[in-house]
Amino acid sequence: MNAYGFFKYFHSGFRYVVVILVLLALIQSIAGMLGKKPYTNGNRLVNLFAMISAHTQLLLGIVLYFLSPFVQFGSTTMKEATTRYWTVEHLAMMIFAIVLITIGHSKSKKAVLPEAKHRAVFIFYGLALLIVVVAIVQSHRPFFGVSA
Repeated sequence: MNAYGFFKYFHSGFRYVVVILVLLALIQSIAGMLGKKPYTNGNRLVNLFAMISAHTQLLLGIVLYFLSPFVQFGSTTMKEATTRYWTVEHLAMMIFAIVLITIGHSKSKKAVLPEAKHRAVFIFYGLALLIVVVAIVQSHRPFFGVSA
């Protein structure tokens, strides 16, 4: 297996870690908001690990970006849908999602009341997850399974 194959497989599989941690953070934030629960150290750690996993996924994606034969810069890049998706759209959507997660984590740290902490995670992580799902659907690859 060459470097491209390795990073494509690793990046494709690691998305499940990211999605599971973000979903767990969302579930905890919903339970915290609806149940008026305190914001615990466990909540903070799940949110932190979700953010760290998203940043790790970004680093894997950046390496893959420079190895991928689908990323091309030329006069036809924006005209060809697949090339445009992998060269511009996927990267832009994922960076935006990671920025949202980072903002949500930061706002949850700065908020004083537990409800505000849970709400920040719910809003920002939820929007980020929506963007990630849209990006995966737009790739025309199956959501479940690992791209090899």
